[in-house]
Amino acid sequence: MIALDPQPSVPLLGRNVVLAIFLLALLIRLAATAAVGFSTLRFGDASRYLFAATELAQHGRYPDRTEPYFFRPPAYPVFLVAATLGRTECIPCAKVANNVLGAFAAVLLALLSARIFRHRGVAIATGAAAALHPGFVLLSTDVQSEPLFLFFLLLAGLLLLAASDRPSAILALAAGAMLGLAALTRSSALTLAPLAAAFLLDRRHTRRIGWNLAGAALLGFLLSLTPWTLRNALRFHELIPVSDAGGVSLYAGNSSWTRSFYEVRSREEYVRWLEAFDRDLRSRLARIEEAGPVSPGRRSAAFARMAIDEILADPAGSLALFAKKAWHWVRPYPTPWYWSPAVVAGIGVLYVLLYVLAARGFLRSPRRGVAAFCVAVPVVSMLVRVALQVVWRYRIPYWDPILILYGVFGAWRR
Repeated sequence: MIALDPQPSVPLLGRNVVLAIFLLALLIRLAATAAVGFSTLRFGDASRYLFAATELAQHGRYPDRTEPYFFRPPAYPVFLVAATLGRTECIPCAKVANNVLGAFAAVLLALLSARIFRHRGVAIATGAAAALHPGFVLLSTDVQSEPLFLFFLLLAGLLLLAASDRPSAILALAAGAMLGLAALTRSSALTLAPLAAAFLLDRRHTRRIGWNLAGAALLGFLLSLTPWTLRNALRFHELIPVSDAGGVSLYAGNSSWTRSFYEVRSREEYVRWLEAFDRDLRSRLARIEEAGPVSPGRRSAAFARMAIDEILADPAGSLALFAKKAWHWVRPYPTPWYWSPAVVAGIGVLYVLLYVLAARGFLRSPRRGVAAFCVAVPVVSMLVRVALQVVWRYRIPYWDPILILYGVFGAWRR
């Protein structure tokens, strides 16, 4: 059994320190956003999120499709409506809101570090590292869902740890609710729900307390998801917990198009590949709907069957593709043909350093149970993404918080 070992009391960071971490992170993100432009949309999916938010603000309903092939999870469009006060054309408002979310993420990581390692200096250094981390800064400069997802995910982790240390069913319930909101932001977080069972592995608690905490966390998770899942059931007469994008994601990550993606060597080739892939998806969708529009579940299932057919048609090629996707996920550098050599080299050095220091931090961590839990998160996220569609950006909110937490501790620990 895993024990979340007892530690000295959690050090207080103090209001001034927390405010300093928040302001440092916010100023860096505001400066980075100013550099790329407060009104500039560079992220390809930004228009989709804004479309969904506009439909909500103007008509009070969520669109049945945000893309031709599926609808996105609802939390980030809802957040955009709130952040812009319904004026979804205010791109600077949306970007500043993401800057604020990114700043809160740095604070949450500092609080997590204080609770895990019980060392004030390590916690402050962790907050500063998160404030400066290029991946987090980049995600905050455009209209995209990762800052909101990261906020919910970190808050869920902090509450889960606090619930176990106390123990507190109320905190466990809140943790589950935050994880549910994370899943409503990015549906891949659904796969993290079983980790609530970690309460059962804490030897500090009786079996009854462990079950109570795990049950409370699961209840909070379900309470967050149920209204949206019920909406989908009433709207489509199908069980769709969050989104119907799974089938398209499976096809996009396992078809012959994915294999040809790994042959792309320039931005120009990528643009041509993306246009051809989109035409293929649209033609397949037209065949699915040739007898008339189909429900989201049937549409997703049709794309999933296409993906499975391609996997079974060439098992050896599919295994080789999984290996390429796995390397794409874990490699320390971004796509060389997309980014400049200086960025590739700089980010590569940064992540190699983070990997080494985080490994050192894990090996020397005083709380083995928490370390095991933190290893489970990147492992589960990797397995899910490699099975579906790998995008290097997707790794950042799952892996980088843990790399920073344990990397800073590994660098500090002598």
